[in-house]
Amino acid sequence: MLIFLLILTFLAFSINAYALPTFEEVKSSYKKSDVYLLDRNGEIIHELRIDHKIRRLEWVDLKDISPSLIKAVIKLEDKNFYEHSGVDWKALGSAFIENILGEKSRGASTITMQLVSLLDKNLKPKGKKRTLSQKIEQIKAALELEKSWTKEHILEAYLNLVSFRGELQGIASASQGLFGKEPSGLTEIESLLLASLIPSPNSLIEKIEKRACLLSESLKWNIKCDEIKVLAQSSIYRPYHIKHTVSLAPHVARRLIRENKDVKSTLDKKLQIFALQTLRHHLNQLRAQNVNDGAVLIVDNKTGEILAYIGNSGTNPSTIHVDGVLAKRQAGSTLKPFLYGLAIEKRLITAASLIEDTPLNVTTERGIYSPKNYDNEYRGLVTVRTALASSINIPAVRVLMLLGEENFALRLRELGFEGVKDGEYYGPSMALGTVDVSLYELVNAYRTLANRGKWSSLTLTFDRTALKQRKVMEEDTTFIVSHILSDREARSETFGFENPISTKFWTAVKTGTSKDMRDNWCIGFSEKYTVGVWVGNFIGTPMKNVSGVSGAAPIWLEIMNYLHSNIPSRQANPPKTVVKKRVLLNDDSKAEKEEYFLKGTEIEHVLTLKDRGQDSPKIVYPSSDTIIAIDPDIPEENQYVTLSYKPLTEKYEWLINGEKTGIKTPQFLWQTKPGSYRISIVDSENKLIDSVEFIVK
Repeated sequence: MLIFLLILTFLAFSINAYALPTFEEVKSSYKKSDVYLLDRNGEIIHELRIDHKIRRLEWVDLKDISPSLIKAVIKLEDKNFYEHSGVDWKALGSAFIENILGEKSRGASTITMQLVSLLDKNLKPKGKKRTLSQKIEQIKAALELEKSWTKEHILEAYLNLVSFRGELQGIASASQGLFGKEPSGLTEIESLLLASLIPSPNSLIEKIEKRACLLSESLKWNIKCDEIKVLAQSSIYRPYHIKHTVSLAPHVARRLIRENKDVKSTLDKKLQIFALQTLRHHLNQLRAQNVNDGAVLIVDNKTGEILAYIGNSGTNPSTIHVDGVLAKRQAGSTLKPFLYGLAIEKRLITAASLIEDTPLNVTTERGIYSPKNYDNEYRGLVTVRTALASSINIPAVRVLMLLGEENFALRLRELGFEGVKDGEYYGPSMALGTVDVSLYELVNAYRTLANRGKWSSLTLTFDRTALKQRKVMEEDTTFIVSHILSDREARSETFGFENPISTKFWTAVKTGTSKDMRDNWCIGFSEKYTVGVWVGNFIGTPMKNVSGVSGAAPIWLEIMNYLHSNIPSRQANPPKTVVKKRVLLNDDSKAEKEEYFLKGTEIEHVLTLKDRGQDSPKIVYPSSDTIIAIDPDIPEENQYVTLSYKPLTEKYEWLINGEKTGIKTPQFLWQTKPGSYRISIVDSENKLIDSVEFIVK
C-alpha cells in the first residue's frame, strides 16, 4: 500500500497545475432547466422548462440546506471531508488494495474529487470506471481546488450539481420533486433517503432503502427501517412532481423565451391575474350556455405594449395549449367600424346619412344572399350613426355594396389583418364579419382608431423598434367613428341605455357574434387602453343564446372598470377638419340634432321620405321596358331578381300578370323564367297604384 501511495503521489504532483474555475464562476454559470418570464416590474409571472434532459431549479446557498442532509451526505460520501485537503489518501489506498484483491469494488472518491468530475467532463468515467490517467487527473484537480475553494463552497457546489434520481440534478430539484419542499425543510428521514441516492441515483428502491437504514444506524438517528421503506415507497417509487412557482402567462413565455435566461416582458402581473380571474369567473357563469373557452388581450394605446395576454382560461386540460389570442375566428360585427369608416373617408356617406333597413336580397354566384338583422326586425330608414352604433346588419351590407368588397379587403390588410382574401371570395357577407381574424389583430385595429388612424405593431418586449408607425386611416374619420362607438343614445336602438358596454367614463366599444353563435367578441378602447375579449369554444361548437352583451361584454366591462378605477378617460377634441353642425330632421317633430361631419360634407337637413320625393308610391325595380337576361352560369333554381317599390313604410300587394301573389313587402324575391311580364302593386282596396312591363330572356 505504501508503494501505491508513493507512486500515485509522485504522478499527481509531477503534472502541471490544473486549471479550475472559481466558485463565483461556477455559481454564475449555473443554468436552471426552468426559466422565468418576468413582468414589467421584474416580478415572476411564469416559469417555463426549456432543458428537457435534466431538471435543475434555483441554486441553493449552503445556509439554506437542512443540516441533517449535510450530515447524512458527509457521513455517507466523505466522512473525513473536513480533515483532508481534497484526497483521503488512507481511504484511497484501502480501496486500491480491496479492488486488487477483488474483495469488493470501491471508489473512495472524496466530495472534492466528485465535484471536480462534475466541473470537468473529461474527468467523468468513459466506461464503468475511470482510467488510471483520469484518476490521477481527478486527484490533481481535487488538490488544486482545495487550495482556492473553502470547504463550504465545495460542499455547496457539490449539493447543487450532483444528481439524485433520474433527471433530478441538485438539491433543490430533488427536495421539491420528491418531497414537495424547500431544501431547508428536509427532515432526518428525508435526508437519509436523498443522501442514499447519490452513490447510485437509479438503483433499485430496495438497495436505496437498505443504504438509508445502514446510514441511519451509522448516524445513530434511531430511525426504524420500516419508516424509511414507507417513505421511500411514497416518494422515490412514484414519478416526481415539481410545482411551478407561478404559471400565469404560458403562451407569452413560449413566444419570448428562446434561451436559458430569464426574460422581461411588458406584462403587468397584477393586471394579468385580474384578467385571468375575471375570465374564469364569467366562463363559470356561462357554462350552462355551452361557453367553455375565452381569451383576453389588453394593450397600452400609446406604446403598443401588451399589458395582459390570456390565451385561454387554463382550466381545460384538452385545450390548455391553444392560444385564443392568435387563433383565427369569424369576426362577426367587429369589422363594421372599419367598413363605415372607409365609406365616410371616401365621402360616400356621412354619420347623418340615411340607409334603408329593409329586406334585402343580393344575387351572387352562389345564389341569393339575404342578410337578416339580429332581432329579425326592420326599421326602415336609419342614420349611419344608428346603424353602426346599434350594429344593424342590413345597412352594413348596403354600405359594402356601395363601397365595393375589394376596397374593404384592402383596408383590412392595411390594418394588419393577415390572410384576408380578395373581396370576391367573401361577397356581401363580408360586411357581417365572415372574415377570419384573431383577437390580436382586432385589438390592434381598434387601437389604430384610438390613435387617430396611426398603426404600429403590438409588442411584448421593450424593443422600441416595433413602434414604427404608419398612417392607415384619416384622423377626422377615426374621430367620427370613435364618437359613434361611444354614443349610448345611438346604441340604445338595439342594446338599450343600460348594458354591459356602457361605462361611466369615455369608451368606444363594439360587440360581435359570428354565424351560429360560435364566436362572441367585445372590443373597445378608452383614452389610454384597448381591451379585447373573445368567448366561445375552441372545438367550434356553437354557444346557446349568447350575444355580444351577455357573453364577452361583461368581462370587457369589468376589466375596463378595473383599469380606470383611479384614471379618467376622455375623448380627445375633434381635429380641425371635422365640423360640428346642427341638423334639422324634416319630419313632423321638426327636431334638431348635432352631428359631426368631415369638412365639406355638412348637410342642413336629414331628409325623410317626403323630402326625397317618395310620397308618390311607385315600383322602382324593374323599370318599364327592362330586359332581364338569365345568367347561364347560375343554376335555374337560383335565378331570382328583387322586385322593389317605395315608400318603404307602406304595404302594397304584388301582382304578376294580373295574379295576386299575397306578397306585401317593399321587396319581393321573384324567381325568373323567360317571357313577357307585367308587374303591379295594389292597395288594400285593390286599387292599382303602379305597374311596369318588362321581358325576361
